[in-house]
Amino acid sequence: MKKTRISESQIVSAIKQHESGKSTSDICRELGVHQATFYTWKKKYSGMDSQELRRMKELEEENRRLKQMYADLALDHKILKDVLSKKF
Repeated sequence: MKKTRISESQIVSAIKQHESGKSTSDICRELGVHQATFYTWKKKYSGMDSQELRRMKELEEENRRLKQMYADLALDHKILKDVLSKKF
């Protein structure tokens, strides 16, 4: 997935501008994004402030690390199980 050049704080700011009455087309023109992208952001980040956004990113990172740890342990478990099940 392509990394965006627009930060999450800019996205939250754009959503707040939209909620205060600024038109979607003006916001999208300023940011250089398509309206569909803006509405995707709105669906994902609506109602968040910067602290909640930061916390969500931390939780996503922690979730990613935990999934990786689980995958590693599951692989180790499978290898050990295969080794122990073989008859010498």
